[in-house]
Amino acid sequence: MPALDIAGVIGRGLAGAVQLALATPVVLWGGRPFFVRGWQSLINRSLNMFTLIALGTGAACGFSIFALLFPELLPASFRMANGMPPLYFEAAAVITALVLLGQVLELRARSQTSGAIRALLQLAPKTAHRLDDDGAESEVDLATVVIGDRLRVRPGEKIPVDAEVIDGSSHVDESMLTGEPNPVRKGAGDAVMGGTLNGTGSLVISAQHVGTDTLLAQIVHMVSQAQRSRAPIQRLADQVAGWFVPLVVTIAVLAAVGWAVFGPAPALAHALVVAVSVLIIACPCALGLATPMSIMVGVGRGAHEGGLIKDASALERMEKVDTIVVDKTGTLTEGKPTLQAIIPADGASEETLLRLAAATESASEHPLARAIGDGATAHKLTIPNAEQFASDPGLGVWAQVESHRVLVGNAALMQREGIDATALVARADEYRAQGHTVVFVAADGKALGLLGIADAMKPTTAEAVAAIKARGIKLIMLTDDETRTAQAVAARLGIDDVLANVMPADKAAAIERLQKQGRVVAMAGDGVNDAPALACADVGIQSAGITLFGSDLRGIARAAVLSHEVMRNIRQDLFFAFAYNVVGIPIAAGALTHSSGYCCRRCWRACR
Repeated sequence: MPALDIAGVIGRGLAGAVQLALATPVVLWGGRPFFVRGWQSLINRSLNMFTLIALGTGAACGFSIFALLFPELLPASFRMANGMPPLYFEAAAVITALVLLGQVLELRARSQTSGAIRALLQLAPKTAHRLDDDGAESEVDLATVVIGDRLRVRPGEKIPVDAEVIDGSSHVDESMLTGEPNPVRKGAGDAVMGGTLNGTGSLVISAQHVGTDTLLAQIVHMVSQAQRSRAPIQRLADQVAGWFVPLVVTIAVLAAVGWAVFGPAPALAHALVVAVSVLIIACPCALGLATPMSIMVGVGRGAHEGGLIKDASALERMEKVDTIVVDKTGTLTEGKPTLQAIIPADGASEETLLRLAAATESASEHPLARAIGDGATAHKLTIPNAEQFASDPGLGVWAQVESHRVLVGNAALMQREGIDATALVARADEYRAQGHTVVFVAADGKALGLLGIADAMKPTTAEAVAAIKARGIKLIMLTDDETRTAQAVAARLGIDDVLANVMPADKAAAIERLQKQGRVVAMAGDGVNDAPALACADVGIQSAGITLFGSDLRGIARAAVLSHEVMRNIRQDLFFAFAYNVVGIPIAAGALTHSSGYCCRRCWRACR
C-alpha cells in the first residue's frame, strides 16, 4: 500500500525489525516441519517439494536478516529508491502460510479414510449372553468370550462371534457379509458369523472363532491394510520436484559463480543477491497448493453430485479406470425381495390367489412371506386369518384359510401333495429365466397359480449403466446367483459381461484376475462381504474410496467425469507453476539487470 508508508513514519530500521519479529515465528515455528522434511530429503537423497520450500523460505529469511543488519555490503543497483535494500520477510511468511494451508486442505480431504473401518467394527456387538453349566445366563463383555463358550442369541440381536448353532432355529440376516437380501434359516449344526443379525427365533450357539480370528475381524484387517498401502495423490508434485530441485540449485550456484567472477563490484554482493533471488522465486508455493486445492474442490463437487470421496487418491485412480465391476444385490437392485408377478391358473383370479397366499404366509417369518404380505397390502386386500399353520423349511407352508386348505411353496411341495401343476411349469421356467423366485399356490388339491418374487431393480440403474457404457468403460456384473438368473438380469440392463456363481470369499480373487489382464478396475458393492474386493480394486465405490449417496449408480459415471476434470486441473496448475519458474528464474538470475550486459561481455571475453 504505497499511500501507507509505515516505514517512512517509524523509520526503515524499526520497520525492518518489526518485520523480522513478525516473520520469525511463522517461518521458524510454523514452517519447522518443512525444514525438518527438507533436511531429511537431503539426508535420504530424495529431493522433493519440501526441499525447495526449506531452501526458498530459508534463503528469503536469511538474506533479509543479512540485508537488515549489513545493508552497506549490498550493491547500490539492488537498493530501492530510498537507498535501503529490499527485505523478503513477508515473502517467507506468505510462502510458509500458503504451503501450510495446502497441507491442511489435503489432510481434511483424507481425514475420512478410516470411516469404512469404523463402520465395519460397529457391526460386532459389545457384549454377549453366556450360559454356564447350569444354564444360567449372564451378560459378559465380548472380549471375555473364549472358544467353546455357549451363548444365547435373542430375537433381533446381532450374533457376537463365529459359532455353530447347538439349539433352536431362526432366520439370520447375513446381508452385511454375503450381500444377499434373503435371511438364511439356521438350525442345529449350522454355522453363523459374528456381526450378522438374528431374526425372530432364539439360538444357542457354541463359539468357534473369537477376537481377531472372526470373519468380520479379518475383513476389517484386510480393508485397513489396503487403505494404508495406497499412496496419496501429492506424490505427483514430489516426483516433478525430484528433478526440479537439483536444477534450481544448479542454476542458483552457476548464477552466483558467474556474477562473483565476471560481475561488477561488489561482485560477491551481486552473487549473493542473485543466488537468493533464484531460490526465492523457485519456492513452490503454487506447487504446494495446486494438488490439495484441486482435491478439495473435487471432493466438494463430488458431494454435490451425489458421491462422498473418502480417499482423495481415488480421484487420481478413477481417471484411469477402464473396467467397472458391480455387485448385483443391493447395488443394481434394491436389496429387498418384492412381489413382481401374479399368475393365476385357469379359472382362478389374481385377488383370490394373492389373498389366500398372504393369509397362509402371515404366520411365517421367511422373507418371501413378507414379500407376499407386502404385495397383498399394496393391492389393498383384506387378509383373512389362518389356522393350523405348519411349515417345512425345504418345501413351503400350509394352513387352513376360510375352510380352504392352502399350500404355498415350491414345485416339490406340489408334487408331494399330489397336486397337478404341469400347466404352470412352463410359466414358472419363463419367470425363473427372468431372475424371479417362483412360488406355487394351491387350494383344496388344485393349483391356483404362481407368484413371482424378485429383487427389484433400482429406478436409476438402467440410466447409470447406459451412462457408464457411453464413456467406453467395460461393465461387468459380479454375483453369486446361478448363471441363468444372472444372465437374465444382465440382459434386462444391457450388461454384456457376467461373472456368476462367485462366492463372497472369491470376489477379491475375481478382481485380481481382471487386474492381471492389465485392466484398471473399479468395484461397486454395498455388503461387508464386498469389502475385500473393494479394497483390492484400484477404486472401491460405495463403502471404500467413494460412497454413493442413496446408492445411486449414476454417481459412478459422474465420478469418472469428475476424476478427469480434477486431474486435468491439477496438471494445468503444475504446468503454470513450473512455467512461471521457467520465465522467472532467468530474471531472478539477473538477466534483465543493468549490470548483466557487463557480466556477459566479461564472460564472453574470458571464454574467447
